[in-house]
Amino acid sequence: MGTIERRFLTTPIYYASGEPHIGHAYTTILTDVLARFHRQDGKDVFFLTGTDEHGQKIQDEAEKRGVEPIELCDVMAERFKQAWDRLGISYDRFIRTTEDQHKATVTAFLQRLWDRDQIYEGTYSGWYCVSDERYWTEKDLGEDRTCPICGREVTYVEEKNYFFKMSEWQDALVKQIQDNPDWIVPEIRKNEILSFLKQPLGDLSISRPKSRLSWGIDLPFDRDHVAYVWVDALINYLTASGAIDPSRADGEQGFEDVALSWWPADMHLVGKDILTTHSVYWPTLLMGVGLPVPRQILAHGWWVVGETKMSKSLGNVVDPLMLRDTFGTDAVRWYLMREMPTGADASYTPERFLARYDELANVLGNLVSRSTSMINKYRAGLVPDAASNGLDPEVDHALESARSAIERLKVHDAFAAAMDLARAANVYIEERKPWAQAKDPELATELDETLATLARVLVVLCALFQPVATEKMHELALRLGLDGVPTLEKAVAEDMTGKRLATGDPLFPRVHPEWMDKTT
Repeated sequence: MGTIERRFLTTPIYYASGEPHIGHAYTTILTDVLARFHRQDGKDVFFLTGTDEHGQKIQDEAEKRGVEPIELCDVMAERFKQAWDRLGISYDRFIRTTEDQHKATVTAFLQRLWDRDQIYEGTYSGWYCVSDERYWTEKDLGEDRTCPICGREVTYVEEKNYFFKMSEWQDALVKQIQDNPDWIVPEIRKNEILSFLKQPLGDLSISRPKSRLSWGIDLPFDRDHVAYVWVDALINYLTASGAIDPSRADGEQGFEDVALSWWPADMHLVGKDILTTHSVYWPTLLMGVGLPVPRQILAHGWWVVGETKMSKSLGNVVDPLMLRDTFGTDAVRWYLMREMPTGADASYTPERFLARYDELANVLGNLVSRSTSMINKYRAGLVPDAASNGLDPEVDHALESARSAIERLKVHDAFAAAMDLARAANVYIEERKPWAQAKDPELATELDETLATLARVLVVLCALFQPVATEKMHELALRLGLDGVPTLEKAVAEDMTGKRLATGDPLFPRVHPEWMDKTT
């Protein structure tokens, strides 16, 4: 018996200082869809998400609200969990960086860097953005001296810090990228990082003095300093993987025996604005402690309104939960996966959302209603015992295309292939005219073949759409007389003969025009 393929997929962990928005939702749903598709295809999956709970921004926001930082983090972590529950996110682990296990892992990681002479004490002076927890050079800021990411004012800081010798790993990082062309995708992001690395790579400040920031994880070699929030946050992937066991007296498990864990991650999914931290800071830190780097990094684009990135500070953020309350979870997931080509920017408009919803309703939903209604009308709801090979080439093509697209991270193409199969089945109905076959007793065999073919296609579509339309495909599986949504392999082999199919309300009901007023 062969070994089951494994996939360890991660989202970024989200700052616990603000509400979940459509940018968070896109990253998390994209990761969830990939995780679910891999599970549908028989792979063993570990899907990680969580909240980033240390740093200046958390400390400042807690002070503003008049609460302790941990109280704010408790509230916001629960908000994210509730949002992910409402959006159908099937994570295996929700990590919080205030957990004892994570603190111990960060401590062991930093001690390992210190022991390997990868850290030294120095002085930092430069511009700092509290919102993005990032230092910037004069060149980065431009004339207006605002943060290149969020546009907020930056603060000049001069203080004692500890630094990681990131510059020592520049050549190794460039080699990693050049030797592995698909390590950073899409290619435009890989080229951006290679261009960035043409300049000398500086060392990385990895600490903050407690005199300025107390809310963080203590450095094991200097208790007057806490870990820089980005270093702390990035190590969450390692914590969750189980690679490091800080309780070991020799401190070596994970560093010397990483194969026993989920590490390395198969894919980090991140927004393009945090690509540098994940493809420069993180891999060099891993090289510094002697651990393998993640196998792949996918940097997706931004949701924009017109030409402007969707941003809380700009007041143009769309609430995915409001869309969900109007249209349902699956409609939101479908829009986000279908509308944005993976890696590119995409523009949100209510009109495009409605167009994608209509695609679900008019193609897939219509096919389900027509097929189940005809089987109930003409064969008392029972799938006839007949050949069901009328759409075999289309089924094979859809499965092959969807699998290929997922491996190439073209998620929008994978579900385009699934929708094309639904369209082909609707065309098949028009060509076969089962309503006419039902009127002629001599065409009873042909009618049985038509209905059996449609039942089989519905099972395959149920399995194909499950990663994106989780709730409705569970409902469809029950209507098809199945215990649950089958895997892709089982869907192809499923014998539908004699199954009793149920009819019901439209899977994707018509939405009234006033929806725009509720979601904008």
